[in-house]
Amino acid sequence: MESAGFSTFQNLQALSALLSTQEEDEDEDDTKDTAPSAGFGPGNIGPPPKTSNDKQVSTAYTKRDSKDIWCEEEVPEGSQYDDLADPRPQPKYEVILKQTVGTEDLFLGLSRKDPSSMCCDAMLVKIQLPETKATDIVLDVKEKFLDLRTPKYKLGLHLPHPVHSQEGKAQFSSERAELEVTLLMNRPMDIINRQ
Repeated sequence: MESAGFSTFQNLQALSALLSTQEEDEDEDDTKDTAPSAGFGPGNIGPPPKTSNDKQVSTAYTKRDSKDIWCEEEVPEGSQYDDLADPRPQPKYEVILKQTVGTEDLFLGLSRKDPSSMCCDAMLVKIQLPETKATDIVLDVKEKFLDLRTPKYKLGLHLPHPVHSQEGKAQFSSERAELEVTLLMNRPMDIINRQ
């Protein structure tokens, strides 16, 4: 019966093979003077490298189809919305996280809310759009991405937290030339946080 603290004979042989040099020197005098692990470096860890004669080449990513150029895991999330060829400038914007608090939250602490962003209910995005009319604005909100386009400006904003894309509101102030987009945050623990 084998104990967890002791190695078997096969494990000792495998360890010996790992620590022995892969190439034997022609001059045995050099090997007697140096320790067996002196010729090892970080490149000796793992399986030996494949030679050009080997037919299989291992890569970090395995492709599912031979016609695929990349795998879905290689593409960063939300990059499908980026438009790098559009020369329009990005307007100035500000993201503000909002909480709904009452006197019981401030003075008594009954609702278990704290000033952290985890307890925020909504996200307010203020976007400066000078020389823009409300009819020129095209706004599209996804769960993690806000896409705003006008004839002069383009904004592709990756949101810091997921939001409910259908439950938001937008208001344009022509005096300030500012668009305010209020989005309700979609968090996994919303049911617990809102009680």
